[in-house]
Amino acid sequence: MPTESASCSTSRQAKQKRKSHSLSIRRTNSSEQERTGLPRDMLEGQDSKLPSSVRSTLLELFGQIEREFENLYIENLESSHSTSQLSQKLKTTYKASTSKIVSSFKTTTSRAACQLVKEYIGHRDGIWDVSVARTQPVVLGTASADHTALLWSIETGKCLVKYAGHVGSASGDQTAHIWRYAVQLPTPQPVADTSQISGEDEVECSDKDEPDLDGDVSSDCPTIRVPLTSLKSHQGVVIAADWLVGGKQAVTASWDRTANLYDVETSELVHSLTGHDQELTHCCTHPTQRLVVTSSRDTTFRLWDFRDPSIHSVNVFQGHTDTVTSAVFTVGDNVVSGSDDRTVKVWDLKNMRSPIATIRTDSAINRINVCVGQKIIALPHDNRQVRLFDMSGVRLARLPRSSRQGHRRMVCCSAWSEDHPVCNLFTCGFDRQAIGWNINIPALLQEK
Repeated sequence: MPTESASCSTSRQAKQKRKSHSLSIRRTNSSEQERTGLPRDMLEGQDSKLPSSVRSTLLELFGQIEREFENLYIENLESSHSTSQLSQKLKTTYKASTSKIVSSFKTTTSRAACQLVKEYIGHRDGIWDVSVARTQPVVLGTASADHTALLWSIETGKCLVKYAGHVGSASGDQTAHIWRYAVQLPTPQPVADTSQISGEDEVECSDKDEPDLDGDVSSDCPTIRVPLTSLKSHQGVVIAADWLVGGKQAVTASWDRTANLYDVETSELVHSLTGHDQELTHCCTHPTQRLVVTSSRDTTFRLWDFRDPSIHSVNVFQGHTDTVTSAVFTVGDNVVSGSDDRTVKVWDLKNMRSPIATIRTDSAINRINVCVGQKIIALPHDNRQVRLFDMSGVRLARLPRSSRQGHRRMVCCSAWSEDHPVCNLFTCGFDRQAIGWNINIPALLQEK
């Protein structure tokens, strides 16, 4: 027993001795502990043979080292941020300057390749539509909100015939009229050279700069007031019309959400094309096949197939997010659509799921037209600009616009006349004028 008691006493003394050697330094300054970044349990439970004063000094020194590294780290971050800002500033400045240089080159190219040739002034209100005759004699036609349609000599700018048979703006009388005209083209005069007109493209123009229309130049030309045929079936404004291949049938588009196919000789309604959810904005026919495309405010356009007399199929194209202002046929199996969502899209009729090209712009797009031979799209904009793109979406030019030339309000429509030697592109707008342009297409394509 005494031997056992002695061994227990010896064991307790050894434990106390080991405990005294494993005493940890307890720091009472919690903020100092946080600065060193060491957890409390690491400070309290570690075995150390260093005197407490030495260990305390070391911890203090390590804390100072950590603070120095922290300050250096912060300085490096600030230096890196300022360097990044300087680099970004240099990039922005460089990009702006180079963009300005490139833009100046493009402007010069556009002015050289795109020249204003003739202004056709005579309407009393905005012009909704412009087109060029497909047969001889080749004349320019315009339809206006002033209830009239005018035919013009392309070369001289003289009004040849006025049609005043409608009682509403842009066929607001819910009818489409077919009328016959006979004109004798005047002798062309030398075309004034407008290439020397200077001025920046982005000059702002006020309403006071609009053409002086106090004199009605169309008052001297013959006036037709009775149509040859009147097509009546719509319950709303007729906004567009076109001929089917062969010339025996015509199609019309209306705000009553339908398009109608008529027999021209009998004026009878052959088909009523229904399916759009909102007002129609445009219709177009294929130049060689019995195909019709209609566009609408419901953000879609539809392809109607009349090639098989027993089956009239329809395909719906969905790809825009706003009103589809127009859709037109082009080469092959392609259709080009323009929209108020500021995009133009090129579609393959064999694959309607997604467009093969998309053009994004900065303004709503109105009635587009395609130069089929050269595959160039003319885009009339709400912001008074007219831009030219190829079918792959590459921008070719912007038509010149200044305080002395170009459109002064929204441009509504464009029309190509590829083979005309003087003017091969026409535009019209709410500034009550149509403009004839000479586009040097080889020069544009060479700069592409």
